[in-house]
Amino acid sequence: MKFIPIIAATTISVANATGAPKRINEFVIMEGHTKESHVVSPEPHTYLRDEDLPTEWNWGDIDGKSCLTHQLNQHIPQYCGSCWAHAALSSLADRIKIARDCTGDDINLSIQYILNCAGDVAGSCHGGSDTGVYQFIFKDSGSVPFDTCQPYLACSDESDEGFCKHVDTTCTPMNTCRTCSTFLANGGHCRALDYYPNATIAEYGKIFANTDAERVRKIKSEIHARGPVSASVNAIPLVDFLGGEVFNDGSAGRAPDHVVAIVGWGVDENDTEFWHVRNSWGVYWGEEGFFRVATGSNMLGLEAGVAWATPGTFTIKNMPCSEDGNTCGGGVNKLEGEPQMTYIAQEYVDPSVYLLAKE
Repeated sequence: MKFIPIIAATTISVANATGAPKRINEFVIMEGHTKESHVVSPEPHTYLRDEDLPTEWNWGDIDGKSCLTHQLNQHIPQYCGSCWAHAALSSLADRIKIARDCTGDDINLSIQYILNCAGDVAGSCHGGSDTGVYQFIFKDSGSVPFDTCQPYLACSDESDEGFCKHVDTTCTPMNTCRTCSTFLANGGHCRALDYYPNATIAEYGKIFANTDAERVRKIKSEIHARGPVSASVNAIPLVDFLGGEVFNDGSAGRAPDHVVAIVGWGVDENDTEFWHVRNSWGVYWGEEGFFRVATGSNMLGLEAGVAWATPGTFTIKNMPCSEDGNTCGGGVNKLEGEPQMTYIAQEYVDPSVYLLAKE
């Protein structure tokens, strides 16, 4: 897909102990990103009261159980500035997991599909936006496949990094969902799958407020009622941040160049309230891939660029296919006397609907 940014993917010099490597601005609004939100249901801040919000809340620890999907690293097998896709799709997948009562195998969504097909709207390895991902799934493609048939390569069409110049990442059926039967020397082949597990988006939007306190309340309400949110952030001070403390440097800049996910909030031993934030730099970084940032002053610009999406449907029973993908349909594995297997998608029930109904 053609890469046409409205905000250029500029480079940023970051001085550290090893010199001054140049980082790119990974937060980029693409020319095709024309619809920043689609909101129909009441948002949680309109019906949750202050007393409904607990002092601490973390979707990574709900009574000892994690409601978060797996940790990610955008930088391997080679560098790719796809934080925006990681934050958007991991937050959406978290909300699907929460809707399933945080049980069962994680449903992880294909970041590579977004890189293959959403270049004009969402972005590429040279930057993009979380709301661009939401628009693309909601308006342009209609769904996103699970990652088991399109795993992350850290490549997009314009990237020459690592092995990317040797990989086809154009938007085709093969680069949407595929499987391969065996080695080519053994007569094998790869083919696109016509039927594959996927998820859709029902609504998406951004959080706006006139004051810091109002913004914090809206973010908390959204997270508590519906799940993690994506958020743009100034990541320059985080490059060498080792964690172990709440980031609370009021002199740090607020211009965003990265996108992360906020999964909750808490209070430290010094009574400093903070956001629990998940990065996409791997578990080796920070606090097992997370970091904490003080709330209430738009630290690092984190609170000014919060976005969210609610799932529409997600596959809970797939249309079964043969191993090589040549034949798909319930009749393939149907046993005599048993009902034919069919595709089943579960519809997401927005908490805003039933929580508001309790009022």
